[in-house]
Amino acid sequence: MSFRSFAIRAASLLALATASAHAAEPLKTSALSLDTGGPMPVEQQALGFEHADLKFKILPDKKAIEGEATLTFTAKAPLDKLVLDFDRVFAIRKLTIDGKALKPTAWTNPEGRMTIALPRKVAQGKQVTVAITYDGVPLEAKRAPWDGGFVWSKTETGEPWIATAVQGEGCDLFWPCIDYPTGEPKLVDLHITVPAPLVAPANGVFKGMTEKDGWRTYNWQAKNPNTYAIALDVGPYEELTATYKSRFGDSFPMSFWHLKSRTEKAKALFAEFGPMLDFYEQMIGPYPFRDEKMGVVETPHLGMEHQTINAYGNDYRKDVYGFDWLLQHEFAHEWFGNQLTDLDNDDMWLHEGYGSYMQPLFSQWLHGDMEYMARLNQMRVDTRNKSPIVSGKQLKEDDVYNGDRGPGNDIYFKAANVLHTLRQLLGDEAFFKITRIAVYGRDDPKPGNFTTRYLGTKDYIKIVNQVTGKDYGWFFDVYFYEPQLPDLIQTREGGDLVLKWKTPKDKPFPMPVEVKVGDKLVTVAMADGTGRVAVGDTVPVIVDPASKILRRAPYLEQYQAWKKAKDDADRAAAEAKKKAEAAKK
Repeated sequence: MSFRSFAIRAASLLALATASAHAAEPLKTSALSLDTGGPMPVEQQALGFEHADLKFKILPDKKAIEGEATLTFTAKAPLDKLVLDFDRVFAIRKLTIDGKALKPTAWTNPEGRMTIALPRKVAQGKQVTVAITYDGVPLEAKRAPWDGGFVWSKTETGEPWIATAVQGEGCDLFWPCIDYPTGEPKLVDLHITVPAPLVAPANGVFKGMTEKDGWRTYNWQAKNPNTYAIALDVGPYEELTATYKSRFGDSFPMSFWHLKSRTEKAKALFAEFGPMLDFYEQMIGPYPFRDEKMGVVETPHLGMEHQTINAYGNDYRKDVYGFDWLLQHEFAHEWFGNQLTDLDNDDMWLHEGYGSYMQPLFSQWLHGDMEYMARLNQMRVDTRNKSPIVSGKQLKEDDVYNGDRGPGNDIYFKAANVLHTLRQLLGDEAFFKITRIAVYGRDDPKPGNFTTRYLGTKDYIKIVNQVTGKDYGWFFDVYFYEPQLPDLIQTREGGDLVLKWKTPKDKPFPMPVEVKVGDKLVTVAMADGTGRVAVGDTVPVIVDPASKILRRAPYLEQYQAWKKAKDDADRAAAEAKKKAEAAKK
């Protein structure tokens, strides 16, 4: 062989070896799998998700899982393929359609959107069942729950402590699903296999545990769960249980799975469950999942609203307001998120705004107005007003939660203050009637007379208008669809105080304003966005003395600018100090 031929042959072998090495490298989670929401593919819109039977074997030492997902769909239109969201990191070992195995060439999953060619067309109204057996190393969360994935942790005594938190990235990080708010399956069976003696609490109703050859399998069943709310939690748990007697005349179980080393703290937190349920059932309505349970599990991450098995990781912190805000906030999502689910991520304020408003409302219920207003004021301070709460477009979840390109925390804090303003404008009777209809689809919810439902912002506005008999589109046009707050301009003309609302794009805003003139309270109608009240030399003159209206406050903007500059300077100084210390070494 000539040197040239040898060189060519050697180069070819090296190229083949390099290609084989690259081919053997495990695939990474794609950008598509890291996103959730946005416009749903047409093929998925044609699916009614009937049943998900999910089997998971958790392998802590390998940080891996083995899974089998059996998914049943009803065709809303003729189907010749199934399109599912599923992280490409998993190896597909077997795939069947209606019990018949397909060849690997029948499916593709290059970017985390799995397309399965059906062996026969499925007619509209008919069902199809796909079963997928797979295994692999799921995405590990870097900073759960803000960055989603698996949390592989250990307890203080060295035992495995594992959780999933996938709201921002979606269910496809560990099982094949429809990764959209409207992709809920009607029924889910969960079979979670873990090393004995670990415990695996999960969504829904406990269906028993079996143990064999050092492994335990926990079986659970849940109805209509949000896909991101289906959770795996594994640890050396002990369970606290009690029965809640409802104001609606029935009762249901409460459970808290906690680490063994924290029993006394867990008992103190468990004592908050009953009063929380009292509050929600009185203020909003029946606990939606009473035929399953109210459940909470201690997790190695901060928390997440997993239906009937809310994750709690607030480390039993004491709070000046007398209750654990995180426990209460995540529990709020049983109503605002799990019972009422947004149609699109653009409507996420329905989850987070209402969920956040429940903390000041609970403070008011427990201790009165001072703490209610204190909480709302802090939320007002933390509001940024850079992007509208609602864009009117279908959005990926990160485009909502990321404050650099969306509303971010304003869907929590600003939306909560908008709800406060709406409540003050309409009164408690109308506000809570609107809330009940939004959550349950009816004003007279009772156990057994409602089911889970989807809602969008436009639907909510329709409910407001129906309950009040008036058009409040102007209210939401300014507060939800514009980033800036309405500005109340105040001037003096002779002995009159002149008021004028200034809004983005000069949108109508006939928000009435109360003015305290001495010891008298005057309501200025502001029907055309302007009004005046005679004040003369009377003092004091206080506009909106009860703080009923969310509006622009220049002094807060000045504070926020100062705080940002200070924080930036502190970070720069800390970084400079770190570099200087590193240089000395």
